[in-house]
Amino acid sequence: MPARPARPYQGAMTHWSARRENWNPQAEDARDVGDVDYARVIHSASFRRLQGKTQILNLGDSDFYRTRLTHSLEVAQIAGGIARQLAKSFPDHPATALLPDRGTIHAIGCTHDFGHPPFGHGGEIALNYCMRDHGGFEGNGQTLRTLARLEQFSANAGANLTRRTMLGVLKYPAAFSQVYNPAIVPALMTGPSTIRVIDARACKPPKCYLDTESDVVDWICAPLSPADRDAFTTVAHAPGRHGKTLHKSFDCSIMDAADDIAYGVHDLEDTIALGLVTREAFAAAVEGKCPSFLDTLKEKYPGESANDVFSRMIDGLFGDEGTRKRFIGRLVHHFITAIDYVECDAFDEPLLRHRVAVREPRRAFLDVLQAFVVREVITRPEVQHLEFKGQAMVVSVFEAMQADPRRLLPRDVAARHDASGGDPRVICDMVAAMTDGHLLKTYERLFSPRMGSVFDRL
Repeated sequence: MPARPARPYQGAMTHWSARRENWNPQAEDARDVGDVDYARVIHSASFRRLQGKTQILNLGDSDFYRTRLTHSLEVAQIAGGIARQLAKSFPDHPATALLPDRGTIHAIGCTHDFGHPPFGHGGEIALNYCMRDHGGFEGNGQTLRTLARLEQFSANAGANLTRRTMLGVLKYPAAFSQVYNPAIVPALMTGPSTIRVIDARACKPPKCYLDTESDVVDWICAPLSPADRDAFTTVAHAPGRHGKTLHKSFDCSIMDAADDIAYGVHDLEDTIALGLVTREAFAAAVEGKCPSFLDTLKEKYPGESANDVFSRMIDGLFGDEGTRKRFIGRLVHHFITAIDYVECDAFDEPLLRHRVAVREPRRAFLDVLQAFVVREVITRPEVQHLEFKGQAMVVSVFEAMQADPRRLLPRDVAARHDASGGDPRVICDMVAAMTDGHLLKTYERLFSPRMGSVFDRL
C-alpha cells in the first residue's frame, strides 16, 4: 500500500511538549525537552531500583544474566535503533517527520518497567490479590503512577515528564475499572488446608492504568479530539476474560517492538549462556520457522555456513561466548531492520494514526523465540518455585504492614498513610517499589525466627 502524502501537522507539538507543572529551563541549558525527560529518568530512584529487580531469574543465582535495569537499557537502545532505522528506510514517509528524538524514546524505554514489583509477574499477581478490594494492581499502571505521582522532581506531578513521553508510557489506555471482569475474582486456591496459596489465574490483573491516575490520563489525552479519545480508549471484551485495549501511540509502539526484541533475543541469550536449555531443544523449536534469518545469513556471510546454514546458526548460539554474541547481534539487527510503519485510519492525531510493527515472517520467528523462553525457562519448576516463594513473601509483608501500619511502616510511609486516611494504596506503592533483596530482608525481619537487629541494613 503506498504511503499517504505528507500533511502539515495540525496537532501543535507544543501541546505534546507541555508538562503538568510549569517548569522553565535555565537560560544556559542546551538540552531539549526529550533530554530533560531522559535525565530525570536516569537520575530517578525508580531507575536505580531496577538493578535489584528480577527479569527472569532470582537475583543471586548468577552475576551474568539480566536484571530489569539492564533489560530496560537494552530496550531503550533498541528503541533508539528502531527510530534511526525507520528514518533511513523511509525518509519520505509522513511518519518519519514525527519520530521521537533520542532523549524521548530512551526515556520511554528506560521507564517501561518502573512499576513492576519485586519478583516480577509473581509479585504483580500477589499485589493484585492484596489490592483486590481497593482498585487492584497492575505493573504498567504502576509505572504511570510512579512517574505521575511518586517520583520527586516536582511538587505534585512526580517526575513531571512531557505529555509526549507520558503518552509513550501509557501502554494500555483504559482504567482498571473499565477492563476488569467482575466474574474473575482474585482469591486463594481452595485445595491446600495448611498453607495459603494464591490462585494465580484468578489473580492475574488486566492490562490497564490504575483508576487513581484517571486525571493524569485526562491530561495526557487533552490534545485529542473527542473522536480520537473515544477510539484510543476502546476496550474489547470477551467472555471469561478481562477487557483488552486495542491501541497504542506511535512512540509506545516503538518501545513495545523493542521490548519484544529484547525479550525474545536477549533473554534467550541468558538462558543459553546459563545452560538452562539444550541445543537440541532449541533446534527442534525453531527448525523450519526462521527462513528469513537463514536467508540473511547465507547472503551476508556466504563463507561461514557451507551448505548447512541452520546448523551453523545453532553452533554459533551454543558455541563460545564470542560466537554467541555475534549471532545474538545478528538476530537483533534482523528484527530491527524488519520494522515497518502501520497506519490506523481511525485517528486524525498523527501520534495515534501512525505506529510500527515487525513485519512477517520475522514477526512469527520472534514469536517463536519468545514462546521458547516462556516454555523452557519461565514455566520450569525451578523458576516457578522462586515465583511461588516471592508471591508468598509479598503478600505476607503487605498484610503485616496493613494490619498494624503505625507500628510497622517506615515513619515517612506511615505519615503518608495517615494523611491518606489509611489508603492501602500507600502500602502497595511502598511494596511495589522494593527490590527483591529489600522485600526479602523485610520479610526476614518480620517473620524469621532468628533474632534481628535494628542495625540490619534493608
